[in-house]
Amino acid sequence: MFRARSIQSSLSIKDKILSLDYILIFSIFILGLVSILAMYSTDGGELKYHTKSHILRFFIFFGMFLLLSFIQIRFWHSQSYLIYILFFILLLGVKYFGLTSSGSKRWLDLYFMNLQPSELMKVGLILFLAKYYHRISIENINQIRFLFLPIVVLIAPLILVATQPDLGTALLIAAGGLTVAWLAGVRVKFFAFSGLAFLALLPIAISFLKPYQKSRILTFLNPERDPLGAGYQIIQSKIAIGSGGLFGKGFLQGSQSYLDYLPEKHTDFIFTLFSEEFGFFGSLFILFLYAIIVWRIVKIGNITRSSFGKLYCFSFATAFFIYVVVNMMMVLGLLPIVGSPLPIMSYGGSSMMAIMLGLGIVMSCKVYKDTPVN
Repeated sequence: MFRARSIQSSLSIKDKILSLDYILIFSIFILGLVSILAMYSTDGGELKYHTKSHILRFFIFFGMFLLLSFIQIRFWHSQSYLIYILFFILLLGVKYFGLTSSGSKRWLDLYFMNLQPSELMKVGLILFLAKYYHRISIENINQIRFLFLPIVVLIAPLILVATQPDLGTALLIAAGGLTVAWLAGVRVKFFAFSGLAFLALLPIAISFLKPYQKSRILTFLNPERDPLGAGYQIIQSKIAIGSGGLFGKGFLQGSQSYLDYLPEKHTDFIFTLFSEEFGFFGSLFILFLYAIIVWRIVKIGNITRSSFGKLYCFSFATAFFIYVVVNMMMVLGLLPIVGSPLPIMSYGGSSMMAIMLGLGIVMSCKVYKDTPVN
């Protein structure tokens, strides 16, 4: 252990730079450039607010991602609980001081940006649980007394986010947390009991849904019930994707998006715009980039020495995969519209920041892969 620690502490800047995963860096950078092209298209082929803001955010947070890569993995391990607490305090701040928009209170006004802490909590919860299960022996993981704290740290932010209301993000946060518990070795029976409890409480939960949330579920089941109202967005999305064909209509030639038939095309429906303009093969290219990113994260998890690093990388890879799948299924009409951004592609500073933070910690696991974490 002493030898491994000495080797890691004596790494030169050159050694650290050479230790970076350049396939992962290149894939993220290419995806970012593609997202800039897509954002340029949402602004009608002009360098307007959304495009300028997205370019600035991408390069700032891409630089942050690279800088975070050189922070010792032991730092992320030692500060995991504190990071979670900080993000939880920000969520509490939203409840009392948050900005309200479209009936939801999800953002904090930091003057230089509007921050959505629920996006950061996606990473904070994974960090907390990765450290927690790293410190517990496999024999104790399934004891009831060791399950209490994970349940509390999972449910507490879910309640705050769900009451904003932002049920979609709450479910995505839960998915990340449950993934860590499953990978750590929590028995399937506990997940089964949780699922049964969820089903038992579902009628009560539905009674607390806002009218627009109930409308989204009904629209998912039958979009044609209100084609000019609640079902309009998903109908236009499917028309746009289908009209793209194999090769697409061409850059800046998408009629559904370019003629403003498609609402929210710069945020959750950015994949729809890209699919219409670049078709099936363009969509495959995006999926290929996401697949490479997930593959490299898993590969880093395989080679990192600490169980903390492994748990974090595998959990973040799974969560990242879920974010991509949920967004794409949503715009294809296979899931209700839940307000889930497409990682890196969608417009939004908080989402971009959270994803780059998560990726920066992954890269830290790569650079310091031989560092023991106690």
